[in-house]
Amino acid sequence: MKEALQDKLKQTAELLHEKMDILLPSINKGRVGESRLSEAMRYSSLSGGKRLRPFLVVASASLFGVSRDSALQAAAAVEFIHAYSLVHDDLPALDNDDMRRGQPSCHVKFDEATAILAGDGLLTLAFEVLAHPSTHYDSNVRADLILALSEAVGAKGMIGGQMMDLISEEKELTIEEVTRLQRMKTSALFAVSCEAGAILGKAARPLRNALRGYAHDIGLAFQITDDLLDAEIGEEHPKKGERKDKSSGKGTYVSVLGVDKAKMQAKILSQQAIAHLEVFGNRADMLKELARFVVGREN
Repeated sequence: MKEALQDKLKQTAELLHEKMDILLPSINKGRVGESRLSEAMRYSSLSGGKRLRPFLVVASASLFGVSRDSALQAAAAVEFIHAYSLVHDDLPALDNDDMRRGQPSCHVKFDEATAILAGDGLLTLAFEVLAHPSTHYDSNVRADLILALSEAVGAKGMIGGQMMDLISEEKELTIEEVTRLQRMKTSALFAVSCEAGAILGKAARPLRNALRGYAHDIGLAFQITDDLLDAEIGEEHPKKGERKDKSSGKGTYVSVLGVDKAKMQAKILSQQAIAHLEVFGNRADMLKELARFVVGREN
């Protein structure tokens, strides 16, 4: 099953790349401003990555017989949102990271102003894609997708979580506050990725909620594992030097609970995530394996 998951992740990433390449604005060298913006948007979103969130869209959509093309459209919109968030996170005013996925961050490759506009362009493109009839024939489904994604990435979701993350550099957070921070900053986009597949399939509310619960838990488990990998840089971790420690002084499970308890919490969340999927039986085996994968990865 582990090898099957790796194959499926790779296949989905390749199909997603093709879809995103089509949806992104082309580089028109004759139009200088537009060309630079398009180049920055493409540079920031086509540079690889795990593509876990788009995979969640496609995998959850498959549970309800949604067409692959429709699922990939929604998956691309989610990845454009994720890419925009990374472009803005890397800016000097936020995380101030010069590298992203093994290459210069957007603001280093181009400049800060271009990076801000590229992020804005990716964010708005996501909603343009979701609103287009080619994503789904039913306008009510498209409206539901837009509403769900807006809530997930807005002030009560990813952006609000980023604000809490900034505050955590100056204020020690309780475990409850850390959980809220991570649910907003990371888990919200995981959750809406799974829910998007259910929305495309016009699934009943209980099934949508089951997928949201699953994705919230693996989103938290994913973030805890990220923080654990950061904390283990310079110790026994084999990928030493490939990651930057961003967790120092910030509100993370590792900083509040310590390494051992954080590892235990990630495993508990993985198990809880799998339990949410029992309603789907063996049709959700790939999603169950993903829950195990996110806590066992090394990068």
